[in-house]
Amino acid sequence: MFSGVIVRCILAASTLPHGREQAHKVLQAVADHREEFEFTDHCSGPNMNATPQQIVERIERYSHVLLSAAFARPELQAEIKWHSKYARQNGIHVSPTFMVNGLVQADLGSGDDISVWAARIMA
Repeated sequence: MFSGVIVRCILAASTLPHGREQAHKVLQAVADHREEFEFTDHCSGPNMNATPQQIVERIERYSHVLLSAAFARPELQAEIKWHSKYARQNGIHVSPTFMVNGLVQADLGSGDDISVWAARIMA
C-alpha cells in the first residue's frame, strides 16, 4: 500500500469541515477498493507505475472528499509527526499495531473483516 500517502489523505480529510466524517469517508473508500492500493507481493503490479498524485486523485474519486489542498498543507507534517511520536510513546514500534481513539487495539488486525474495523472505529 501507499501507506504514507494514504495516511496523509486521512489526516488531511480530518482537517476539513466535518473532519471526522470526512476521514471516515476516506477510510471507507480505501477499504472498499483495497486491491487498487496494494502491490502484488509487495513489489510488483499496476501500482508500481502510480504516482502519489494519482493515489490522492483515486482516493478523492472514491471518497468524494476533495483532499488536494489539505494534503498539500505543510503544517500537516507536524500532525503526522505527532501521531508517530504518540504511537511510539504507547509502545508501538512495529507494524501492524493499531490504535483507535488513542488506545492500542491488540485484538484488531489487518486480517479482520472491514465490518469489525467499522464497528470499532464508529464506537
